[in-house]
Amino acid sequence: VQLQACGGGLVQAGGSLRLSCAASGSIFSRDDMAWYRQAPGKQRELVALIGSDYSTNYADSVKGRFTISRDNAKNTVYLQMNSLKPDDTAVYYCNARNFHYGYSSWGQGTLVTVSS
Repeated sequence: VQLQACGGGLVQAGGSLRLSCAASGSIFSRDDMAWYRQAPGKQRELVALIGSDYSTNYADSVKGRFTISRDNAKNTVYLQMNSLKPDDTAVYYCNARNFHYGYSSWGQGTLVTVSS
């Protein structure tokens, strides 16, 4: 599975960004999709996940501010990020996983920087 993430950038606190991740090489509709992030000096953490059944899960730190969605017709997953905080500064990674078929693939990451 190949994943291409984009949409990162520099934004002021309180602002918004939308990340996109386009997938190829798998039957996208069957995959669970997730966004992770890794801040400098910290471990990679799960931000949000959307299942093939459109169920969603969020990290407590982003609940109410971030929204994950998917468009199976475009093989793309999105992360709408609102009310951004400096603590949201990180490299954001897209992940596609399918436990039935036994794979988990990562995109190259896109940097989000939130200034105070």
